[in-house]
Amino acid sequence: MNLVTVIERKEYRPLTEATAITYLQKLGYFKNELCECIEIGDGNLNLVFKVKPVGSEKGLIIKQALPYAKVVGESWPLTLKRATIESNATKIYNELIPLHAPKILEHDEDQAVTVMEDLSHLQILRKGFIEKKSYPFLAEHIGEFLAKSLFFTSDFGTSPAKKKELEYLFNNPDLCDITENLVYTDPFFNSETNSFEEDLTDEIQELWNDADLQIEVAKLKLDFLSKKEALLHGDLHTGSIFVSETETKIIDPEFAFVGPIGFDLGQIQANLLFQLFSRTELKDEIIEHILNIEKVFNETFIQLWEEHSVRPFNQKALINEKLEGYWVDAIGVIGCELIRRSIGLAHVEDIDSLEHNQKIKAKKKVLKFGVYCIKNRFTIRNIGNLLNGLE
Repeated sequence: MNLVTVIERKEYRPLTEATAITYLQKLGYFKNELCECIEIGDGNLNLVFKVKPVGSEKGLIIKQALPYAKVVGESWPLTLKRATIESNATKIYNELIPLHAPKILEHDEDQAVTVMEDLSHLQILRKGFIEKKSYPFLAEHIGEFLAKSLFFTSDFGTSPAKKKELEYLFNNPDLCDITENLVYTDPFFNSETNSFEEDLTDEIQELWNDADLQIEVAKLKLDFLSKKEALLHGDLHTGSIFVSETETKIIDPEFAFVGPIGFDLGQIQANLLFQLFSRTELKDEIIEHILNIEKVFNETFIQLWEEHSVRPFNQKALINEKLEGYWVDAIGVIGCELIRRSIGLAHVEDIDSLEHNQKIKAKKKVLKFGVYCIKNRFTIRNIGNLLNGLE
């Protein structure tokens, strides 16, 4: 077994700006052209390069998984399989919702490399919001992406055999373990992975000592581990969405797995909610996005159920009950995401870019609202009621 490990490590080679160009040219891209390459990745887990002919604005993107978490270093090893999971998930999105996912051109499992179309004409959504930009089609696009990707990989939209294939293909224990720990476990006790300002100590101690909260978080964690409802993106936040005024592209599904539909719904809504806690310039627009994502998702999911359901689930009351259940789950996830992004390992620029006193004030509100979401999700039930709780 040790010999196999040595051989695998010898075969794998992290790319550099120079070797990324060579790698593409060996595949037949830009073969007779002088190219330039820059590393553009600012994420936590991977190398990302843009390669383009000199003088051209458009090129190709090479993404390579590292065998460890880039944000921490080699002390946190990670499987390279996540690159194949991301590639396979994106290929499914290419089939189901091609307008809202980057096109995959090549994938090399041994080198954990994926070559995809260049989206550098777009901007990361989180950055755009911080710069006070508006995106009139955002909610429509995200709602459609969620409805189609989740419906067609659920028991409503695929056969039992294909559903089992998805569970096998997207068996992703390493990254699911990261999510379980960072979202559902570490923020709720004194874990060494947590990172927070001393000014929040009283609020955090209260959170850690709340027995009712601990029980509800444990229930949500059990749902995360046991519900196998559809293929999830698994890390859908405003940093994994490229946008313009007319385009929306979902990227980075390396955390993809078959799990509870409410998880994807809750993660994106929580990351939009951070805008309401951190700035007021786009408040009305953000509220409209949050409401319309739920509306578009529900309407599209019902339409898909009516037109494409593979089983005789012919009672409308059933689909309405399931949709309400998805959003109850999502509200719990919203609470966990708000809390973990405030005091856990990975924060959000929306809040952390604020002046210190503003940041502390915002985080105190976020933590209080997160607890409210988790403990009251069954009575809140939908996003409209959730937003009313902000007032």
